[in-house]
Amino acid sequence: MQYIALPFLVSLLVTLLILRTRKLHGKYTADSDMSGVQKFHARVVPRIGGVGIMAGMVAIAGWLFVSGNRDARVVSLLIGVSLPAFLGGFIEDCTKVVSAKIRLALTMLAAALGWFLLGAGVLRLDIPLLDAAMLLAPVSLLFTMVAVGGVANAVNIVDGFNGLASMVCVLMLAALGYVGFLVGDTLIWRTALAMMGAILGFFIWNWPKGLIFLGDGGAYFLGFMLAELAVLLVARNQAVSSWFPLLVLIYPIFETVFSIWRRTVLRGTAAHMPDAAHMHSLVYKRVVRWVVGSRAAKDKTARNAMTSPYLWLLCSISVIPAMLFWQNTLVLQVCTGAFIVLYIILYRRFVLFNTPHWLQIRRAHRPRRKKENNKPGL
Repeated sequence: MQYIALPFLVSLLVTLLILRTRKLHGKYTADSDMSGVQKFHARVVPRIGGVGIMAGMVAIAGWLFVSGNRDARVVSLLIGVSLPAFLGGFIEDCTKVVSAKIRLALTMLAAALGWFLLGAGVLRLDIPLLDAAMLLAPVSLLFTMVAVGGVANAVNIVDGFNGLASMVCVLMLAALGYVGFLVGDTLIWRTALAMMGAILGFFIWNWPKGLIFLGDGGAYFLGFMLAELAVLLVARNQAVSSWFPLLVLIYPIFETVFSIWRRTVLRGTAAHMPDAAHMHSLVYKRVVRWVVGSRAAKDKTARNAMTSPYLWLLCSISVIPAMLFWQNTLVLQVCTGAFIVLYIILYRRFVLFNTPHWLQIRRAHRPRRKKENNKPGL
């Protein structure tokens, strides 16, 4: 119980402290730009929610050392190697000068540190020819850096609405922790629980009212920890299919791959250029926006919060079968392909203004006003 309770309480209180002291640091930490194509909030909000989550993880690492837990050293190393990813995003949150390329490079550096210090390397893909290549250390290192950096960047991309990225990460961590528990890997399931607790401590302040944002620091930290736990789970447990973490993480991964293809091939723009055509943006525009149509700040915030559960559902469509078939590579491959097809179908229907009926929200019934009789009197 302490693995989730302690990080939760520390994260909750640190995030509250950030909110209570925002007048002191808001000049640097607040997201005051509400005009961007990916901006859907209605007021100035601190964007350093990742600090609370990091504090929760540092607290559990300290407690593990004090209690003499055998996983204390590895958990501390895992948090330590995450610092380049976290700090790159945090500095961007405060200064707005760290480019996406630099943040990605720092995250890949963190992945390299994890490969050397923790043995967190991609060693197999359960594809015969590629598995042979993964036995070569340089290939494994390079693939690990790209994969971990890509997942961290993917989590940052889906961080578009209140509670979206944080709850998606909780769902994915629950899947990793569940399988870690089944195979008896205490490091994986305990770290996953701790991360879930730390995220939920932040989540309470983020959803539904959006009092604080995850920020790039938080998003890169969550994405890095997800990727590292996924890599470690497969590397430490031969029974776990390497397609299990891919299916668990397929929503943010394919969102990123699809966005890169859409921007570079269809639009002819740079892959890193922001736009408002992500899946979560389309759900907001096609499904949610018409339910609460007022331009008032409270209604805009309500629309923001109502968008996220749709994407939680989309994420669970891949997470649930992954948890059921974590050993069966063939079934996991089929489910991965099915999710990709479903994503493309939904995306196309949203773009064509043909929202599936089961996703539609009906407006509350409003009695019609009687038409006035405008006929001239006799």
